[in-house]
Amino acid sequence: MINNDVLRAVRYMLDLSDGKVADIGRLADPAFELDKSDVQAFLRKEDDPEYQPCNDRVLAHVLDGLVVYLRGRDESLPPRPVEKRITNNLVLKKLRVAFELKDVDMHDTFAAAGFPVSKPELTALFRQPGHKNYRPCGDQMLRNFLKGLTLRVRG
Repeated sequence: MINNDVLRAVRYMLDLSDGKVADIGRLADPAFELDKSDVQAFLRKEDDPEYQPCNDRVLAHVLDGLVVYLRGRDESLPPRPVEKRITNNLVLKKLRVAFELKDVDMHDTFAAAGFPVSKPELTALFRQPGHKNYRPCGDQMLRNFLKGLTLRVRG
């Protein structure tokens, strides 16, 4: 899925301002440069001349910052390195951690979007890429998860 679409979905889901999204991105790493104008450019439509594609580094910082924003920072652990390549599976995993979702919650979220997922399908999404039962998360599946999570969060 396009990183800009994920960013738009998260921003809408939590009803965040552009400045707040930038602040959340800096929670993962205070040295990371992200400001309100960057976020505004990422959220524009593709045909807008001021549109900018959101790269994996920015999305990784925002998702890691979202975990800190929603759950708090654990000072006993060293800071996690930011991933260089963001996949749909990783977006799913980070949102699961940020919103503290259990398997039942994940199933309910998919079902709310009209996209029921079986237990083996769900566990396959969270396996390591080299595992024999690993399954890549498709764009449609992530889109439905974001839709269901939005329904869950916004009511």
